[in-house]
This record gives sequence, structure tokens and C-alpha cells, in this order.
Amino acid sequence: MSKVLVISGSPSPTSKTEMVGDLVAERLAEYEWNAAHLRIRTLPAAPLLQADRSDPAIAEAAEQVARADGIVLATPTYKASYSGLLKVFLDLLPQFGFTRKVVLPLATGGSTAHVLVLDYALRPVVQSLGARHVVQSLFLLDKHLDCSSGRPGIPPESTEMLDGVIEQFRKALIAAP
Repeated sequence: MSKVLVISGSPSPTSKTEMVGDLVAERLAEYEWNAAHLRIRTLPAAPLLQADRSDPAIAEAAEQVARADGIVLATPTYKASYSGLLKVFLDLLPQFGFTRKVVLPLATGGSTAHVLVLDYALRPVVQSLGARHVVQSLFLLDKHLDCSSGRPGIPPESTEMLDGVIEQFRKALIAAP
């Protein structure tokens, strides 16, 4: 059974992005994948900002990445880029921290004008970390995410797209050596 780590880079405890990460983890668990969800905002701030890998919480988070076969990166879009919180976390990983891993980048945002954040900002960082395979990314509009019930309500057309990238991710994990 492959291990998948969903990493949410939102600083908000009521984040739509984080709820999408939960949904992805649940969908992968339906296929009997071992899926965990790391919420970067819950890590201690000072050690995170100082890239203090000796801090127990930071060391455990880095170890979760190391043990994972697949990584799902879920980020809100801020100022036409992925979150600084996610960047700080990715910066503390070893240079080739995603070696032999399959990665699924996801982003949420208020405008389709920011859809390229995935390909022009996040993908190069993921590639520099040595990812074996980066599957097609997905950008979800905030207006399509209704989280008033505590769970993401996603319209059918967005659900189909999300299901499609999850399936691509799953197939890439199965094909991984």
C-alpha cells in the first residue's frame, strides 16, 4: 500500500484549500491508500521559519515527506503565487526531497487569471526537489468551493476535474517502481 501525504499550505484554520486537501485524502483512502494530511500552519512558527530540522515537529514533518510515495501539494493563491507558508516548508526539505515521488499540485484562488501559478511558480520548485513524476495540476475557483457545511461542496464540473487528477495521480503511483 502506497503512502500519500497531502500538504496544505494555507495559514487559515477555515481554509477552503485545506478542506480540498481533506477531500483528496478521503478519496485516496477509498482506494485503500494510506493518506495523511500535514497542515503546515500547525507546525511551530519559529522552528519552521528558521528551518530548524532539530525541532521534533519539524523533523517529524520532514520524515513524513521522506516516507511518502506520493505528495499532494494544496495551496491557496496569494498575490499570483503559491503561499509563502508552503514555500518556507519546501525550503527546509533536502535538495532532492521529492526523489522517486509522484506529486499532484492543487491550488485554489479567486480568479482564473492566477491559474498559471501551478505551472510557472510551483512546478519548477517541485521539479527542483527531484520529483519522479508531476501529474496534471488543478486550479479550483474559490466561488466553486462551498464550505459552509464544514465539508467542501464542489459543483459537478469541478468534481469531475478533481476526480480526473486524483485518478491520474493514482495511476502514476501504481506505475511507480
